[in-house]
Amino acid sequence: MPEFNRAPLNHESRVALVHDWLTGMRGGERALEGLCRLYPNAELFTLLHHPGTVSSLLEERQPHVSFVQQMPFSRRLYRHYLPIFPIAIEQFDFDRFDLIISTSHCVAKSIVKPGRARHLCYCFTPMRYAWDQFEVYFGVERIGPVANALARPVFRQLARWDAGTSGRVDRYVAISNHVAGRIQRYYNRPAAVVYPPVDTAFFHPAPTEASPAALIVSALVPYKRIDLAIEACRLAGIPLRIIGVGPEMERLRKLAGPKVKFFGNLNDEAVREQYRQAKVFLLPGEEEFGIAPLEAQACGCPVIALNRGGAQETVINEVTGVLVNECSPAAFASVLCSNRISKFDKSAIRTHALRFSQEHFLSNISEAVSGMIAPLEDGAR
Repeated sequence: MPEFNRAPLNHESRVALVHDWLTGMRGGERALEGLCRLYPNAELFTLLHHPGTVSSLLEERQPHVSFVQQMPFSRRLYRHYLPIFPIAIEQFDFDRFDLIISTSHCVAKSIVKPGRARHLCYCFTPMRYAWDQFEVYFGVERIGPVANALARPVFRQLARWDAGTSGRVDRYVAISNHVAGRIQRYYNRPAAVVYPPVDTAFFHPAPTEASPAALIVSALVPYKRIDLAIEACRLAGIPLRIIGVGPEMERLRKLAGPKVKFFGNLNDEAVREQYRQAKVFLLPGEEEFGIAPLEAQACGCPVIALNRGGAQETVINEVTGVLVNECSPAAFASVLCSNRISKFDKSAIRTHALRFSQEHFLSNISEAVSGMIAPLEDGAR
């Protein structure tokens, strides 16, 4: 990978990177890897870290962790400690740092910074479950009426805390225009947009044995709507391959028929091979951005996605895939049964994905940091 000019910091500046938690490699962790390359001497902070679950680049940072790491059953049930995450994130001491970059979808943006430091938040989304997706995660049909009633005031308080601490950030940078809109809505703050990185050098097409199967690469969590994809493929009579793990695994296995195969977590090489083989990649839920569908496109694989959220920025309708207006199994099945997918040109699909390369990300995020720091430097002269 080529070298990049780093943000304008003097040789004595101290940089901290803050991430919500390190429990696996998903799109957020790929962006964090890019920041680690941009700031090779930065220290990394996170609520908790499951050793061996992230890349060697992140493991080598030996991240600072909070007291959540020591809580009972935190490896398997860390999400249950969400109500105390605000306390945990505020315990970190950043007094010795000049620049803090948080990569946040939960509480990382709410760190307490020293007055002289600058804080840029690279925001994946304001907390979904505290704002507009509480029922998706904690609806009566998922956790029962009693737990739902108990959880509701807890998450109302969490939303108040989230909004109340939004002023701790000096500059917001969103992963998409969709997320920038959410930041404006919930925090009343503007946000620049820098798309997350896709490793287009690694994810590329290659001759391989074609499969008739659709593919999903995703964390198995409620808002991803994997259940919709399972039903759509059943209606269309098409095999479905699912890569990923998460709290929805058991429920989804019960919904799945014989044509659905769960792979769990796979290494990058195996995931790349699945992208190359797949007939189509499915994105049935509303995403803030979506790295996996761009990895698929980098391999020449078309995408069928819900026409909402980040997919409107990452999929070109009828060029690199199909945007489906209706969030229903029947609507997705209709596209799967048509011949629209077979018409797309793999080289055009990949060319589109190249717009989201790691090189573009590093250049753009460095520019965003520079834009935040430059006024301070000018004022000091």
